[in-house]
Amino acid sequence: MFFNEEKKRILVIAASGGIGLAISKKLIEQNHILFLTTRSIHSDPGEHLKSISENKAELFELDLTNETDISVLFESIKTKTSWLDLIINCSGLLYDETLQPEKRIEDLEYKKLQRNFMINSIAPVMIAKFSLPLFRHDQLNIFANISARVGSISDNRLGGWYSYRMSKAAQNMATKTLSIELKRRRPNTIVVGLHPGTVDTRLSKPFQGNVKKQHLKTADEAANNLLNVISNLSLEHTGKVFAWDGQEIQP
Repeated sequence: MFFNEEKKRILVIAASGGIGLAISKKLIEQNHILFLTTRSIHSDPGEHLKSISENKAELFELDLTNETDISVLFESIKTKTSWLDLIINCSGLLYDETLQPEKRIEDLEYKKLQRNFMINSIAPVMIAKFSLPLFRHDQLNIFANISARVGSISDNRLGGWYSYRMSKAAQNMATKTLSIELKRRRPNTIVVGLHPGTVDTRLSKPFQGNVKKQHLKTADEAANNLLNVISNLSLEHTGKVFAWDGQEIQP
């Protein structure tokens, strides 16, 4: 089991979002050594994260679209620890005030595609790039990205949602590619994608209409499920994507 009595050194990216916040709360309760990021400490989500993590975690602002910001984050973390046991990247973009999932090809726009890829595909590999020096050679490390079942090409039966599907599929490819490289460079590092299911958060609110109540999870349930999957990972799982119940999702 990855989580045992030993305190882990853990970085949670996008810790003020629905799933990220729930995961952070669980890890704070377990007294791990935590580094948490939010887009703005002074926004409502950032202030909430600050209030629950005060004196229990290091809190950083991070713009995932800015490479310098990501680099500075890891330089700051390296002044406080020489390694991380676990990185959980909870960032993700499905929609915002200017972006909605596309229902048909005519809805596609360059800027909207670029924004999805920036958050869902490019940011995860840039996080991996700058976090590499903090992965140890001789101990188990885990790098986990929150992924989505809709990123599976073989599971795509409904179409639509072009930019989200494409960017999550690209993220899953990055997970696989990174896992192959790290087998040589950091052989005790596990790289995985995690699908939380449909979770009752701001991200999924507009799309919950067709979800049966028993299939809609609270953020706390999702956090427990994902941390349980992480706890049971072994090196043979690297490069794969797993659902909340531990079942592997095919590419």
